[in-house]
Amino acid sequence: MIKTKQIIVPHLWFDKEAKEAAEFYASIFPDSRVTGGTTLVDTPSGNANVVSFELWGQKFMAISAGPYFKFNPSVSFMVNFDPSRESNASEKINEVWTQLSEGGTVLMPLDKYPFSERYGWIQDKYGITWQLILTNPEGEERTAIIPSLLFVGDNYGKAEEALTFYLSVFKSSRQGHIARYPQGMEPDQEGTVMFSDFMLENLWFTAMDSAQAHEFNFNEAISFMVYCDTQEEIDYYWDKLSAVPKSEQCGWLKDKFGVSWQIVPREMDEMMSNSTPEQLARVNSSMLKMKKLDLAELQKAYRG
Repeated sequence: MIKTKQIIVPHLWFDKEAKEAAEFYASIFPDSRVTGGTTLVDTPSGNANVVSFELWGQKFMAISAGPYFKFNPSVSFMVNFDPSRESNASEKINEVWTQLSEGGTVLMPLDKYPFSERYGWIQDKYGITWQLILTNPEGEERTAIIPSLLFVGDNYGKAEEALTFYLSVFKSSRQGHIARYPQGMEPDQEGTVMFSDFMLENLWFTAMDSAQAHEFNFNEAISFMVYCDTQEEIDYYWDKLSAVPKSEQCGWLKDKFGVSWQIVPREMDEMMSNSTPEQLARVNSSMLKMKKLDLAELQKAYRG
């Protein structure tokens, strides 16, 4: 598989367990490793540990920054076990399911369903939810791990609007499959999205509507970092995506569906990982004063 520069990176907010969770996930999935870590001092959450890691070759970030947000199934991760890519896909899905099940909660048992020979939905011991699926090897290939957005409550029926919106915002994007609920699947309404997938900047997402009685919705526990090379790009994504002014802080925003994004300069990785404690403190202090990030000001703080 050819690796491309990953522009959108899922970001996980833990209370205290970011490093432990990253190491746990890296031990479960193939081609996975913890790639770095640093501590941000004197944030609004106190000292916050940041961890970068890769799962099945895809980049993730995590932070331990206090018990402010709780993971829920509105954002989960679909894991494709593709027999055309993994010779032992059937065995591997069982193995990963067993490991994620330890201390976790089964949302849908690992079993045969009309849409897959093997599928299960599990909430792990840290609260993150995973949909494991044995994919049809004759279908179009998808990446191994795909963020999955579930539109419920006030967002019910908006999955198609959301995917159309995201496709319009991200320049390198395309729609994949879309399947709608037929008649007779109440409480879900005919024509709403039973399943869809779409690609934004080489990262696949899935989106679906559910009219079941869910007691959750999108929050900041899982956000999506968008790496930008220039201030012009930062301005573009900020203007297109931000819809909740009171949620704007330190590069974070919420879109009109409540999904959280972080619009960050790619240079931030360099500033965070290759800096002295004094440089890191200056950059962090500068960033905490910002809503939308100002690349020139961060560079100035970094240089001192």
